[in-house]
Amino acid sequence: MGLFTKKSITQLLADASESEKTLKRTLTAGSLVALGIGAIIGAGLFVRTASAAAQNAGPSVTIGFIVAAIGCALAGLCYAELSSSIPISGSAYTYTYATMGELLAWIIGWDLVLEYAVGAATVGIAWSEYLNNLLVNVFNASPIPYEWCHSPFETSAGSVQGIMNLPALFIVTLLSLLLIKGTQESAFVNGIIVITKVAIVILIIIFGWSFINPANHTPYIPEPSIFTDSEGIHHNFGGIMGILGAAGTVFFAFIGFDAVSTAAQETKNPKTAMPIGILGSLAICTVLYILFAHVLTGLAPVDFFRTNGKEASVVAAIHSFMPGYAWLGKLVTVAILAGFSSVILVMLLGQSRVFYSMSKDGLLPKIFSDLHPKFKTPYKANLIILVLVALFAAFVPGDIVGDMTSIGTLFAFILVCAAVIVLRKTEPNLPREFRAPWVPFLPILGIIVCSAMIFGLHWTNWLRLIGWLAIGFVIYFGYSRKHSKLGNQGITVDPVDPPAPKL
Repeated sequence: MGLFTKKSITQLLADASESEKTLKRTLTAGSLVALGIGAIIGAGLFVRTASAAAQNAGPSVTIGFIVAAIGCALAGLCYAELSSSIPISGSAYTYTYATMGELLAWIIGWDLVLEYAVGAATVGIAWSEYLNNLLVNVFNASPIPYEWCHSPFETSAGSVQGIMNLPALFIVTLLSLLLIKGTQESAFVNGIIVITKVAIVILIIIFGWSFINPANHTPYIPEPSIFTDSEGIHHNFGGIMGILGAAGTVFFAFIGFDAVSTAAQETKNPKTAMPIGILGSLAICTVLYILFAHVLTGLAPVDFFRTNGKEASVVAAIHSFMPGYAWLGKLVTVAILAGFSSVILVMLLGQSRVFYSMSKDGLLPKIFSDLHPKFKTPYKANLIILVLVALFAAFVPGDIVGDMTSIGTLFAFILVCAAVIVLRKTEPNLPREFRAPWVPFLPILGIIVCSAMIFGLHWTNWLRLIGWLAIGFVIYFGYSRKHSKLGNQGITVDPVDPPAPKL
């Protein structure tokens, strides 16, 4: 079999219908919307907004959110069509396998590790930092000793050497065990977290609106210039390039809505529920993001966000510019912790389901697709991912990844947009409960917008992505190609494509 041999749509759907082997279907459209919001609202909103305002766009970070939202919406429409047509676990990996072949499917599956596993570890480290913030500022308790909440590669200003990040290890372990117990239970816990953090975001918008200083929004789009941060990195500030840079930065705040598609095989009536879950969660979060960014940049000038620390900017702005609302600053700390928790939860869910699908195809060892006899969850995959993510979270500094999660996800979105065009040509009669409008114009526009956001990111992230993909090629040609069921065990493949019909 060739590197670009595709897996049959018929075979994909047949595999999913084997009830004795399939994942347990428990999720509804409402659960998926909550799952999406749980994944989306987290570190990005509370951390990246101030960072993008300081380094890239000033008040026009709201326009950056709109650009990022457009890119996500275009990709979201493509995700909605694919997830309603191919309601199988695996997200972009499965869609790519069915449309563009095994090699590209492996590339995107490996790429998704950046979004889910590495992202979960990074957010786990941030969760540890905010736990200390909660203990000190909310409960007036002593912080966790430095050596037990930092990696051995970190040293404090007082020359204290880190040993292990125990809080990060704890939260990753707790949420992994919750996922093993069942997706429905995980969705219930996630729903409670979603209600909490969305309510706090709305409170910030409502109470902060009256404290907006119009002078902080003037000029709304700063003149183009170069801003050099504390690490000596140059950023395009203001103008179109500043807005594109902001869009690439705050794009991290949207990451997660695509994770909804990884739960397709655990969803009741996925052909209607998946589009609602993907597009509904994206729409709700976009409105909240734009309003939140407008309020935050109106509270304080750009220089404030450059000098008060990325993580603490929102709380610091409330304390400095909203007198009488110190209690809201404390609630923000709670919201951030809750947001981080739900983001980790959904990222771990997404990673285990992608590995589950890759294992079913033979590209990863069988252990990743073994289901628990009672809970019907890929518990062995969850345990292996738990070990890998927990080790990363406990022993590696949190600033290793940076924008790699964003660039990896944008790359996945580009392939998903391309997959819709290919599937329309190769499978014109495939039942589609939801059809993305204006194909191929809309997917092409999605590819252009996502590519523009990649262009707005720093070139060092492009090099890291290339390096990550190179490691993936070594694994693919060293193990996956030899063990591929499609290549070695005679699984049905699509016949030669007929002439492409007009769209």
